[in-house]
Amino acid sequence: MRKQFEKTEFDGGWFMNMKKVLSILMVAVALMMAAPAQAQLIKFGVKGGLNMTKLDAEGLKSDNSTGFFIGPMAEFTLPIVGLGIDGAVMFSQRGKDEFKQQGLEIPVNLKFSFGLGSMLGAYLAAGPDFFFNFKDVEKNSGLGVEKSQVAINVGAGLKLLRKLQVGLTYQIPLKDSYYPTDISTVPGAEPIDLGARQKTWQVSLAYIF
Repeated sequence: MRKQFEKTEFDGGWFMNMKKVLSILMVAVALMMAAPAQAQLIKFGVKGGLNMTKLDAEGLKSDNSTGFFIGPMAEFTLPIVGLGIDGAVMFSQRGKDEFKQQGLEIPVNLKFSFGLGSMLGAYLAAGPDFFFNFKDVEKNSGLGVEKSQVAINVGAGLKLLRKLQVGLTYQIPLKDSYYPTDISTVPGAEPIDLGARQKTWQVSLAYIF
C-alpha cells in the first residue's frame, strides 16, 4: 500500500504541481513581454552626492562635516500605482578627523512617485539604510566605531526629464555609532551609553539609464 501511495503521489500530485508552476511562470512572462517598452519595471543608474554629518553625543560635539557617496543603483517601479522600490550599493564617506567613517552603504527605500507635468515629477521615499564601516577611529580617541550601523531614511525629491533625480534625505540612526573603549578591559565594568550617533543629511543626484 505504501509503495502504491508513493507512486500515485509522484505520478499525479508532483506533475500537477509542476504544471501549475509552469503555467504561472508562462503567464508572468507573457505579461512582461506584453508590457510597453517605456514601462520598464526595472531601471538601472548611478547615484552620488554629499553627506552632511554632525556627531551628537553626551560630552562630545563636532561641527558639521561634508563627505560624499557614489555607486550604482536600481529602481523597481509599478507605473500604474506610482509605488516602487529603489536600492543602491555605494561607497560612502562621512564625518571628519578622528570620527571619519568610510565604508559600504546600502539604502533600500519604498518610493511613491507622482507627476507634476510631462517632464517633471516628484517622489517621497523612506526605508532602511545599512552602513558597513571599513575605517577605525584613532587609537588614542578612547572610542570604538560600530562596524555595522542601521538607520532609517526619510526623504523627498524631484524627477527631471525622466532621467535625472534630485533628492534630499535625512538619516535617523537606530543605534550608537561609537562606544567607549577605555573601560572595555575593566572586569565587571558596565557599558556606557554615550548616545554617540552620526546624524546625516544627504543631497543626491541620480542618473537613470
